[in-house]
Amino acid sequence: MIRVCLVDDQTLVRQGIRSLLELAEDIEVVAEAGDGRQAVELVPTVKPDVVLMDMRMPVMSGLEALQALSAAAALPPTIILTTFDDDQLVLAGIKAGAKGYLLKDVSLEQLVDAIQTVAGGGSLVQPAVTQRLLSGLEHMQNEFVSLERPDPLTDRETEILRLMAGGFSNKEIANSLGVAEGTVKNHVSNILSKLGVRDRTRAVLKAFELKLV
Repeated sequence: MIRVCLVDDQTLVRQGIRSLLELAEDIEVVAEAGDGRQAVELVPTVKPDVVLMDMRMPVMSGLEALQALSAAAALPPTIILTTFDDDQLVLAGIKAGAKGYLLKDVSLEQLVDAIQTVAGGGSLVQPAVTQRLLSGLEHMQNEFVSLERPDPLTDRETEILRLMAGGFSNKEIANSLGVAEGTVKNHVSNILSKLGVRDRTRAVLKAFELKLV
């Protein structure tokens, strides 16, 4: 069972998402927060597997909550939920540690798939949105700490990076390639080291920026 925490200042939105997720067999909403400050207090206590985080909230924004939880090393895999197609805000959220974003008008199937993906170690930085996001990187210099000239990747590392860019988890990549999950984890560690980034979401963005995938 994937344990989810909903963070949104609109009660109707939280109720709507909870009602949708109740239709999913392997997902349970275990906590709700009405603003970022409540989330910062609640998440370390509840320890959900996945957080759905609205970005525009009173008292403390979703971005501020992401930053606070990340600084406290208490940030679970988090999906940004927004009604705004705001590239700069999304980039800032990913920089703060989010695994990707969804617009609030997604279908139940898309929402469940996204929750399952990040719970399994994947990310939601998909090619369809990445190219538009990357256009914003030019205006956000030094937002991502990484190497300007990363070490070259092996063919297998490049193959795994492409699967990471598709949002696949380590387990799914291992099954696809017919190797042990531990082998994939080692490759992912090497990829992060060579690209000079600290997590797989930034690795995917860096890979698209450098046209490695």
